[in-house]
Amino acid sequence: MIKSGIDQQALIDQFSQASAKTAEQLQQAVYQATLGALQGRELSLKNIRSVLGAVTQAASSGVAQNALAGVDADALLERAVAGMDDALLKAVEANRVALKQFADKGVDLRETHLKKALADLEKFEDMLIGVVQKGAGAAGDPMAGAWGQVLDKLQLKGTMSGTQASEAAQQFMTQMQTAMRDSRSASLKAAQALAESYGALVSGVLIGLSDALQQGGGGAAAAPAAKAGRKRPG
Repeated sequence: MIKSGIDQQALIDQFSQASAKTAEQLQQAVYQATLGALQGRELSLKNIRSVLGAVTQAASSGVAQNALAGVDADALLERAVAGMDDALLKAVEANRVALKQFADKGVDLRETHLKKALADLEKFEDMLIGVVQKGAGAAGDPMAGAWGQVLDKLQLKGTMSGTQASEAAQQFMTQMQTAMRDSRSASLKAAQALAESYGALVSGVLIGLSDALQQGGGGAAAAPAAKAGRKRPG
């Protein structure tokens, strides 16, 4: 069952059989599935939200079906959220690279497409939390308690992708100010063409980043900074 580029049944099966011993592999599976789905579409908020929703739904269904004795539903769902957050970190990095190209080309900060790109970056954290909230509500009473615990922690600590997204937006603003002071500019036609193709540009960068990761040793090193700072749930 494929939804928004996600093989939901494969994820449901993994969550329904998962235990504390396989939690790390589970997070990696969510990361790979989410990143793969994001690579297959333009990185608009609508598309990203759709992918995250499909993963959340699959994780919730899988955990609900998990009949292993003593399984920690909260911990498994936290792994699902962490895997999605890891994938979003790569999307943030793709945006960062694309924004740097904007800065190097001297694109006007008032350009509509650019303003929207920056605004969307600032929404990454709220988007992930909102998707999880929606998924928790749809899961019903059996999963309400487990999702409630996950949401409480998520809202308290925030997300790594949200933090990195805000930093990327601020970094770009600084670069643009520096570029303007140095009188760096590009032709209006070239700048507008680049702005209008922003979504496709970010998607291409994301695919390139993933390819580089695979050549360098795989997805495990996807977000070293993020993983260094995240406490693994038990």
